[in-house]
Parts: sequence; C-alpha cells; structure tokens
Amino acid sequence: MKLNRSTDMALRVVMLAGARGGRLTVEELATDLALPRNHVAKLVQRLQRMEVLVTVRGRTGGVELAPGALRLTVGHLVRAFEGADEIVDCTQPPCPLRSACRLRSTLRRAQLAFLAALDEVTLEDLIATPTGPLLLGLPLPAGQP
Repeated sequence: MKLNRSTDMALRVVMLAGARGGRLTVEELATDLALPRNHVAKLVQRLQRMEVLVTVRGRTGGVELAPGALRLTVGHLVRAFEGADEIVDCTQPPCPLRSACRLRSTLRRAQLAFLAALDEVTLEDLIATPTGPLLLGLPLPAGQP
C-alpha cells in the first residue's frame, strides 16, 4: 500500500513537533522538513481540528502537540488521512467479475492487516531513539547505527 503525500507529510509534521517539544512555527516545520509552507499550513489546520496539534496565535504563538497526542497510533492518523475506502473500487464502472471475485476480499484483508500493524505503533514510538535525535540534528548515541 502506498500512503498519499498528505499522510506522509502529516506524520513528519507530528514527528518533528513531538521530537522538538515546545512551539514551532509553520515556517520552521516547512523549512526543517523541506516541505511546501502552504501544504504544511493546511496539514497543521487539519491536525489541529483532529486535536493532534494545538495552535497558539500571536507573537509567541506556534504549533505544538496536543496533550496525549503521543499516545495516538500511526493507524489512527493514517485512517484519518486515507479514509476507510477499499483499495479497489469495483463499482465504477461496475465490474462483471464482482460477484465471484476473490481479489477484492484479499486486498481488503491485506489493508486491514496493514492498518492493524500501524495500530501497534504510537506516535511516541516514532520519535524514540534513533529517530528523535536525528530529527533534532543531534548525533546518535554510541553504538547506534
């Protein structure tokens, strides 16, 4: 399965916000992740509506993780951005094989297994060593590849 670009960028934004702690501006997020500022701004709004991020306006404002956000699973975020649609759409145009097709159910099982695997990983897991220090530009602890 391939995630859409928005899902990928949202996960990166959340990872960097979690690793940094404190407030970051949209500009800082975009620059540090080498992503388009406008896309990051839209993702921040969406993540704020989902209560994953908190935004603060004003001179000292910015974006930070919402309380408890690190306990969310990657599966939760992926579902929110990707939706629950099946991998294949057998209705447009109607597929003549639909009534006896095994492909659709096989792909659905694979999709559910993919999401179940993502449900085992929290956002906190994503920023644990070695990823967190790398996001912050810090050297890895001794013995880490």
